[in-house]
Amino acid sequence: MRLSRLLFAFLLLGFLAPAAWSQVPAAVPGSPYAVVVPVTDTSEAQRDAAFATALAQVLERVAGGQDLRSKPGYDDALKGAPGLVQQFQYQRAGTGIVLQVNFDPGAVRRLVAQIGVPAAGVKPPVLVLVHGSDGSLLGQDALGALAQAAAARGYQLAYPDPSHVPEASAVANADPTALAMITQRYHTGLILVGDLKGGSANWTLVSGGKPQPWSDQAVSADALLTDAGNGLADRLGKQLNVIGAGISSGKLWVSRVESAQAYANLLAMLRADPSVREVNTLAADNDGFLLGIKASTPMTALAASLAAGGRVIQGTPHAGADASLQWLH
Repeated sequence: MRLSRLLFAFLLLGFLAPAAWSQVPAAVPGSPYAVVVPVTDTSEAQRDAAFATALAQVLERVAGGQDLRSKPGYDDALKGAPGLVQQFQYQRAGTGIVLQVNFDPGAVRRLVAQIGVPAAGVKPPVLVLVHGSDGSLLGQDALGALAQAAAARGYQLAYPDPSHVPEASAVANADPTALAMITQRYHTGLILVGDLKGGSANWTLVSGGKPQPWSDQAVSADALLTDAGNGLADRLGKQLNVIGAGISSGKLWVSRVESAQAYANLLAMLRADPSVREVNTLAADNDGFLLGIKASTPMTALAASLAAGGRVIQGTPHAGADASLQWLH
């Protein structure tokens, strides 16, 4: 299926005229169904190849970062990418051009289901707090290589409001107060803290309240940022991209649930998760609750996925529970 009607509409608007082209934004657009990919020209062959590349990124995002390449029907799905495009636009990018592609959300979700992947939901963005060699906080324009590498692996980035920058050291130490503030403002429990020092960098990925530090060396800042994008995807993938063999039953302990409203919000969060099939309260002790859960992923993977959203963090082990969380917000 070709996009003749869409293309005709854009031609009527004169979008191919150089004056109508816009500068490409520094990062992938906020929607998980929107992707920017480079192209060498505006030919139909290049456009269809770009649609397939863009769809591969979107499928990985919507599948929660799972690698779908070995799934039956995946290659055929990419061949049908033009039929899922809702809108596209060429833009200038330095001396070249890129294609911004928006896919139909419903069609993409149905395609993921047809491929046979359990619903995982779109992962929250990774908030990036990266400081350059001079100690200044790097903005979206300077972190393009990091955003591009992360997007290729199915993860999006969020950038701090310059007027309310979280304290990097507190975040790297997984301070609960700092993490709760990030949840309220940025709606994520995934944060990458970085310090660039010439040809080296120190990184800390905080996922669900658990810091994971590492160091790296490279020949350039862009290489360091690209390595960091792949590094965060590798680490998050081990925690979040777990595919269950069937419906799992287990027990989840959640502490620091200090009000009736917090309890109601906790249950609402669990029931809204696409992998959760059933929730029952089994016991309560002070501000903690033991919940019986049926889900399409094991309890430890479910806990990691919930903590990635930022409203809970990983808790200390609790007797009788397969996984433990602490309520933040």
